[in-house]
Amino acid sequence: MESLLEISFITTWLAASLRLTGPLLLAAIGELYSERGGVLNVGIEGTILFGALASYLTAIWTGSPWAGVAAAAIIGVAVNAFLAWMYVVIKASQVVVGIIFNVLAMGAASYAFRTLMGDIPRIETAPMLPEISVPGLSRIPLIGPSFFEQSIMFYLTLAIAVGSGILLYRTRFGLNLRAVGENPKAAAAAGVNIVRMRVLGVLASGLGGGLAGAYFVLVQIGLFRDTIVQGRGFIALGIVILARWNPYLAILAAFGFAAMDALPLSLQLLDLGIPSQLLVALPYLLTVLAVSGVFGRSRNPASLMVPYHADR
Repeated sequence: MESLLEISFITTWLAASLRLTGPLLLAAIGELYSERGGVLNVGIEGTILFGALASYLTAIWTGSPWAGVAAAAIIGVAVNAFLAWMYVVIKASQVVVGIIFNVLAMGAASYAFRTLMGDIPRIETAPMLPEISVPGLSRIPLIGPSFFEQSIMFYLTLAIAVGSGILLYRTRFGLNLRAVGENPKAAAAAGVNIVRMRVLGVLASGLGGGLAGAYFVLVQIGLFRDTIVQGRGFIALGIVILARWNPYLAILAAFGFAAMDALPLSLQLLDLGIPSQLLVALPYLLTVLAVSGVFGRSRNPASLMVPYHADR
């Protein structure tokens, strides 16, 4: 009996961990582009929230979850165009602007949702993205149902992460973006447009954040709530640091954070008597440890958070 419970726990934990990995990985990959260009986009939390709202409203109005994904991507890029202007053109404090934007996003998203859906919004589930069962592999004992019976968005997320690694390390665009993040003066001397590359990095961050919001709604719960993000954007910042600004390592780091997030519900099967409040805090504790360097010091892009002045 105990062995059956342990197997059920492992299967449930793996499935939940992979399910929670998707939005964290999307947000982290987006943030990675921004930071590689030298911009700390603290506003990723608010971007995820706007993406979740846009995906939910569009999906229920059109009946198409893919339309919701597209809307989330568009709104993510749009709101980050404003952030890019503040970060790169105005050269405002990236931390201050990001935090204020997150607070603004909470109020704006809540107001827009209640205005469009009514003061007491009816509970209407958005159409969900389809799941894919990989023939043969999904029948592998223990890990098959967890790894190979996931939403199509999960596999697309993995493809985005791998593609980002190729883009950053194998293309001229990636070389230029990394050069801007490391030494903008040298990059400018080589003919790279610093402002354009940094703006593109922040826009890519918005794309990842918007898609992360769509993932929460169209893959996980099918609903929108003001508290749907719950600090996941800040966890994405920790993932980027833990992954050493590497898209491939970000996959492992995102899974590690997601596994900690999935642990409270999965441990209920074993009834160990551990306080649920302690377990819920694990992902955030892991974020603090990652940022503090407990898992090893990592060298961030040299010009991260350093505004570029062409005349200096």
